Amino acid sequence: MSDKFIVQIGEITKVNLSGKLDAIRAPLLMEELKSLIGQSVKRIVFYAQDLEYISSAGLRTIIFAKQKLGADTELYMIGAQDTVTDVIKMSGLDNFLYLQGSYEG
Repeated sequence: MSDKFIVQIGEITKVNLSGKLDAIRAPLLMEELKSLIGQSVKRIVFYAQDLEYISSAGLRTIIFAKQKLGADTELYMIGAQDTVTDVIKMSGLDNFLYLQGSYEG
């Protein structure tokens, strides 16, 4: 597991998620996402192929990103395992978080 989540910042910001996004790791991601506030981020792409688990704390972090970065910012989660996408769908986050198997961009 890397110490940093965000690997590229710009209009399209790339975020690598791995292991567990739980009460221990979600606050670390939230701190990194806070650094994006006020920047012109049009899209956040979460690469989640290696994400094994997402807790309510992880879900709150994704909601935070959407709320703080604005309604026009698009959020994508790429390659997440079924267990993760099931939690996202049950939580209703798939209303604004695009779930895709791959991403070109």
